[in-house]
Amino acid sequence: MSDPACWVFNVYQSASKPPASPPHPRHLLRLLLGFLAMAAPPQPVPAPAAVRPDVFRLGFIGPGNLAESIARGVAASGVLPATAIRTAPHRRPERAEAFSSIGAHILETNAQVVDDSDVIVISVKPQIVRQVLVELKPLLSEEKLLVSIAAGIKMEDLQGWSGHRRVIRVMPNTPSAVGQAASVMCLGEMATENDENRVRSLFSAIGKVWTAEEKYFDAVTGLSGSGPAYIFLAIEAMADGGVAAGLPRDLALGLASQTVLGAATMVNQTGKHPGQLKDMVTSPAGTTITGIQELEKGAFRGTLINAVVAATKRCRELSQS
Repeated sequence: MSDPACWVFNVYQSASKPPASPPHPRHLLRLLLGFLAMAAPPQPVPAPAAVRPDVFRLGFIGPGNLAESIARGVAASGVLPATAIRTAPHRRPERAEAFSSIGAHILETNAQVVDDSDVIVISVKPQIVRQVLVELKPLLSEEKLLVSIAAGIKMEDLQGWSGHRRVIRVMPNTPSAVGQAASVMCLGEMATENDENRVRSLFSAIGKVWTAEEKYFDAVTGLSGSGPAYIFLAIEAMADGGVAAGLPRDLALGLASQTVLGAATMVNQTGKHPGQLKDMVTSPAGTTITGIQELEKGAFRGTLINAVVAATKRCRELSQS
């Protein structure tokens, strides 16, 4: 007999005294199930459940261009689903439409945005931040994190106007529009490590992020805040030089912009000092050192240094006025 039922019956008979009557079907069934359990192949161990990402609700008070850049970067990178983002209508309908196109929720009022968000980004013009925070003050409960990207508004004012201590101030710059922002943040007195991690994840979606004390923020504005304009001017000047040397305008501009991009990428990826990289392409009596000599005659480095210092000074003046 070769099938399992017959095998079980034989085992049953050999393991006990001959029964006076045939074995009860219930006993046979138990033995058969035991045999099948032993004969069954081992079952695979289920994989551990994936760690769930930190999903929170993100609200923007003021759906401006910078806010849109952040929202698009966050959704595109998968930091948050688009459905976790919300804002309220703007006086310009196209701003709310831009958020709708991402998949964000458009609520009726700023108060509803605050009520329905865990992290609230203040992205209005600096001159109306005080008015907005005073209006929202009664709605800012302790479990909510307030993030300001308003230029020049200090932490002391943000906390005073909002009556809230769980605040993070962030200074991004305009390359956020293409996912290449340089952002610096500082933490308020009640901001937690988890708050810092959440904000870092948001701004890492549009570039690089550093944490620094607020006392450096005026200089941050002078360097990375105003810096893109300095580089635009340099690219334009290099392209003009190419045209003066006989290149077509479109080729000159393309070469100038790609050269700046490539040089910046080398600094970031190699970890070498810019001076060292400069020396690597500067051969004795060559073309590069001849060009650098002209830049030095025009105080190129000193002019850039003075530009950063002057912009820092002006930022400090504006923040005190």
